[in-house]
Amino acid sequence: MDKRVLVSACLLGVPCRYDGLSKADPVVREAAARYGFIPVCPEILGGLATPRTPAERVGERVLTKDGRDVTEAYAQGARAVCALAKLYSAAYA
Repeated sequence: MDKRVLVSACLLGVPCRYDGLSKADPVVREAAARYGFIPVCPEILGGLATPRTPAERVGERVLTKDGRDVTEAYAQGARAVCALAKLYSAAYA
């Protein structure tokens, strides 16, 4: 069976970035057409909305520009992507 690759949804053109836009990359999109990439957005899987206030790491936390702690949402999204990767890894082994 074909191997599958999880790819950031915004790179595939899904408007899921914090600003409600995408960051479509032509090379990634072209490869997706050939290889069937699976789009994922950890932020959305972690329960964050689109659009949303920008956030960045501050030490070991992830804080929005207005100071809200969204560390757990980012961690939840990362766990969800890891679970999907394991699921697809097992299915396509």
